[in-house]
Order: sequence, then structure tokens, then C-alpha cells
Amino acid sequence: MVHLSRLKIVLIGLALVSMVFGAPAVFASVPGAHVLLHLDTDQVRSRRLEAMRDQIRTLLRDAEPKINYNGLVVSGLTVQLRTNDAAQVEAAKVALKAVVDPIAGKEGPVQEFALDDSEPGLLKFTMTDAGAKYRTSAALTQSIEVIKNRLNELGVADATVQLTDDGILVQAPGVADLHGLAQTLARQGRLRFQLVDTSMPVDDAVNGQPPAGSTVLYTPDGPPVPYLIEDRVLVSGDSVLDAKATHDSSTEQFVVAFRLDSKGTQRFKWATTRNIGKPFAVILDDQVISAPIIREPIENGTAQISGNFTAQSAKEFAVLLRTGALPARLTIVEEAR
Repeated sequence: MVHLSRLKIVLIGLALVSMVFGAPAVFASVPGAHVLLHLDTDQVRSRRLEAMRDQIRTLLRDAEPKINYNGLVVSGLTVQLRTNDAAQVEAAKVALKAVVDPIAGKEGPVQEFALDDSEPGLLKFTMTDAGAKYRTSAALTQSIEVIKNRLNELGVADATVQLTDDGILVQAPGVADLHGLAQTLARQGRLRFQLVDTSMPVDDAVNGQPPAGSTVLYTPDGPPVPYLIEDRVLVSGDSVLDAKATHDSSTEQFVVAFRLDSKGTQRFKWATTRNIGKPFAVILDDQVISAPIIREPIENGTAQISGNFTAQSAKEFAVLLRTGALPARLTIVEEAR
């Protein structure tokens, strides 16, 4: 089981490393065991709405001629904005046509968002019931695939995963540490690299108002340490091609080495080249794991994370990176034998 709250992970100098491959962990066998997991559908919807807000911002930014607007926010199940010039309302609707165009679902086209322009100058894009159902179904499918991949990488034999009326049922008769397995399966595993905002002291942000575009996040330590983090994600875990646990003979520590795809490599190079001397936060599941200073550009898209790993925890941490993030939180509803 990965106890991230006990990890003191440091990105060693953001140094280049060679990937070293390790064997998956295998759990001891005992008869009969299952875990029931519940998907946080509220978070599925909220993340989709946030993504739609960002898409709208991009579409309006790229529109020609330029469209002036304000008040782009998520409110409930609606993304809304106001246009300063009433004459630009139609231009905005044309630029945002893709938002209300039907998307391809398994059973036919689905209109995910509906436009309400009844109030002058106000455009409201509301998620439909069909859209919410589509996104929930897709998130459940993705969650099941991630769980299956994690079970396979962990070496859990004879496990089955199925969707029931009560949630996602994982039957793992060969597992002794059922709670440890459940915790690993339920971890979101969302890895992000973001810059630390040094424009103001973090204590001022905690006690007052963080600057626009930044958020206070905390380490998993006790007591937690606050960091002011820029909201812009420079590189995400979606770009991780591979992650392996290994042993660093020079430090006698267990480490996790990872390799990025071509897009992630270019983004990593761009970010580390332009921000030398600045702290670069490693964030897992909205917790700051470490915030090392960028010493030099990382050009080949390979680096290593090191810290208070055991052989087992390093392997399981690598599994989270290798199998990808869950689309939303999973709650452990039941563990039983």
C-alpha cells in the first residue's frame, strides 16, 4: 500500500536518468475477498464543467474578430459569460457552436450542453441530463479500465471487475491485504507539475486572498506545509509513458523513474528552460509532494522521484503513474471476505 502522507519525495535536481525496470508486487493468497467502490459523480460533472469553461475561454480567445466578454464562470451545472457588446452576441454564439453541437454516444448523438440566450448579453451553457449521464457512463468505463490495469500491474491473480447497481465490484480472492489493495485502487493518481507562485508570501495568501490564477495547496505532512501554486498545469500525468521502481546505488534509496511522451517532453523542456531558478511543484492528488528549484533544463523527458520509499511503496507509486489517473474520486464502500 502506498502511504503518500509518509513520503518525503524530492525530485533530485530534476536530473536525467535511465529507466530501470522492476517486477510487479504480488500479494499473498487467501480465500475470497471483494471491494465495492463508488464513483463521485458530482466530481465527474464539476470537472467536465471546468473543462468546458476552459474550452470556451480558448474558443473566444482564438475567435476572429476578437470577442470581448467577462464573467466567465461555472455556476451549478452551467457555464456562463457576458458579452460587453450586444452586437457581438451572435459572433460569440458562432465561435461557441462546438459547445452545443451533439457528440457521438454509444446509442446515438448526445447534446451535452444546451444554450440559453434569453437574457440580453448573457450566454448560459447548461449541462443536459443526457450529457451528465454520458459523462458518468464514460467515467465508469474509464475507472474500470484503470482498476483492471492496476490489478494486472500489481500481480493480483484471478481478480474480476464489474459494474453493479451498488458501484464497481472488485473480486480479488487471492489477496491477503485487502485494505491495502483497496486503498491503491481508489487512489486518483493525478500527477501534475506546476510552478510555485512567489509573487507574495504564502502566509499572506493563507490568511488573506491568493492572487488571481493561483491556489494554496498543502503537503501531506503533519502538520501540512502550505504552498502558493500557479493554477496553470505545465505537464500532467497524462504524458507519462512509463514509470518504474528501482534502487539508486549511489544514494542507497528506492526511487521511481518516469519517462514522458513527446508532447510532455517538449512541455517539460519548455517549462524547465524558461524557469531556471524557480521552484517547480510536484503535485499528486492536489497535495504538494515536493517543490524543488529548477537547476537546469530537462530535455529528454526522463527524471526520477526519490524519497522515503520502501521497495513495495516505490513499486505501487510507479503503478499509479504507469496506469494513469482515475477520472474522479472513488470511495471505498465495502471491504469483505
